[in-house]
Amino acid sequence: MKKSTYALTILLLFVLLFGAALAGICVGRLSTNPMDVLNAIKSKLGIPVDIDEAMEIVVFSIRIPRVLASIIIGAMLSLSGAVYQGVFRNPLVSPDILGVSSGASVGAAGAIMLGMGIAGRQVFAFLGGIIAVIIATAIPRLLKNHSNLMLVLSGIIVGGFLSSLLAIMKFIAEEQTELATIVFWQMGSFANINLKEIFAIGPAFFLGMVLLIGLSWRINILSFGEIEAKTLGMDVKKFRGIIIACASLLTAAAVSISGTVGWIGLVIPHLARLIVGSDHIKMIPVTVLLGAIFMCIIDTMARALMTVEIPLSILTGIIGAPFYALLLYWQKANIS
Repeated sequence: MKKSTYALTILLLFVLLFGAALAGICVGRLSTNPMDVLNAIKSKLGIPVDIDEAMEIVVFSIRIPRVLASIIIGAMLSLSGAVYQGVFRNPLVSPDILGVSSGASVGAAGAIMLGMGIAGRQVFAFLGGIIAVIIATAIPRLLKNHSNLMLVLSGIIVGGFLSSLLAIMKFIAEEQTELATIVFWQMGSFANINLKEIFAIGPAFFLGMVLLIGLSWRINILSFGEIEAKTLGMDVKKFRGIIIACASLLTAAAVSISGTVGWIGLVIPHLARLIVGSDHIKMIPVTVLLGAIFMCIIDTMARALMTVEIPLSILTGIIGAPFYALLLYWQKANIS
């Protein structure tokens, strides 16, 4: 893709992201009139306007935090997916390949059963995700086999064990309260998001984003294969570890405040490759913007389609699965 075409693509994606964010701020049960949102913003800036105080509270305490969260979470999950798929050279890899989502779910379930609030769930979910990755990456070291295949198998082992542990926790949880909360958390939601939680994952978001964009050319080399990367003089073990650690940190931070949201990290990187090709230097920024746009639209739909809020994973599955099949058709993928 030519530089001018790529620049135009990035500009178009930014415009689409702005439009999706504006729609997310305007759409809601209280009012969908953009002028009411504009007046609420003017009122917050100290400009005297005739505005309902309830509208101002809704815009700044609920809608704007949710839109920001959806943009950040979508960017984090899609970036993690693109990086994992590049490093493991497998287009079917998703951000929870190393058991991050399973670990986060176990941590959140434990916090719920201990009677902790939202903050406690988020801390436990984050720690659970990080611990799962540490265990999954420790197994290859213990077996003295540092291949990509062994790492993927370790993630499957850890994820399977943690899924069984989560099933036990659901079995012993109190049915009307704890079990319902665990199940709802697993389906993903931004219903209780506030600015404090967004600021809490901010460092992980910016650190992971900057490092992975900076290492995108090394991801290109790793995507050729371990032997080829070593031939080109790369310290495969070192850089693969850094890249996987950054992607896992992004995934754990995202899942800790949103719950489990599927399909984003699997589908969006494929769409980005279809648009700009497999060069990670160009693909990663496009993936980040597409993920942010998609998640922002999904969250707006979750709030607006029904009188009750639809869990995010339901919508991402309903939309993501057919869309993924369509992408595979476009790419004429041959999966045996």
